[in-house]
Amino acid sequence: MLAGLSGLLGGCASQVKSFASQEDFSSTVTYSRLFDASAAQTCEASRRALLSQGYIISSAREDMVEGRKSFQPEPEAHLQMEIRVVCAPDSPDGKVSLGFVTALQDVYALKKSNNSASLGVGALGSVSLPFSSSNDAMVKVGSKTISSDAFYERFFDLVKRYLVVEDTSN
Repeated sequence: MLAGLSGLLGGCASQVKSFASQEDFSSTVTYSRLFDASAAQTCEASRRALLSQGYIISSAREDMVEGRKSFQPEPEAHLQMEIRVVCAPDSPDGKVSLGFVTALQDVYALKKSNNSASLGVGALGSVSLPFSSSNDAMVKVGSKTISSDAFYERFFDLVKRYLVVEDTSN
């Protein structure tokens, strides 16, 4: 009986889908760059770079900037890009910093659901009426971290363009 119960419970449990490791922690520099500037200057340049491309800044500090931008490539599809830049000192004097950047793209699709109405009348029972409506909702269908070297290279080039390093040698 115990074996039958465990077999029954085992059959009810859904299989957990396993995926191959998605991360290899290679030594590529796709997501980071060194800048000849303080961490605060690097993050300010990153903020300006994001603003110049139409991103809405959701958070801006001396050590981190987050921005978001929406796209609608098709009438029933929506993309949202979120970019996070973390700035960290990389030298004892603070004049060199590392900028770590990650871009996340969320994909949404329009999902429709139809509704119909029915009316209950005491003596007659229930009557279905031909009223129908549909609810449309954008539903998240995917999310991925952008891993394109060219994408990050263009971003870092733009950050360098906005980088203002104050000359303190006076």
